[in-house]
Amino acid sequence: MKNMPDSVFKPKPNSSELKSDLTSRAAREILEGEKAAREAKTERLRQARLAQETIEAAKTPAKPATAGRKRRAARA
Repeated sequence: MKNMPDSVFKPKPNSSELKSDLTSRAAREILEGEKAAREAKTERLRQARLAQETIEAAKTPAKPATAGRKRRAARA
């Protein structure tokens, strides 16, 4: 048998399928862009929080250890 091109037996999508594919692709691109922006913002805020915690830890002096409360002797 002769080699036939693949397009002979494949049905061609109609215009509504083409439009829905285009819409789906555009929606996926938008969502992927939003996800990337969200992850970048989360990472930036995480780094800022860690830097702030480091600064706060350096500023705050360590509290001296305090003696525990003295308890009264139980009455008998």
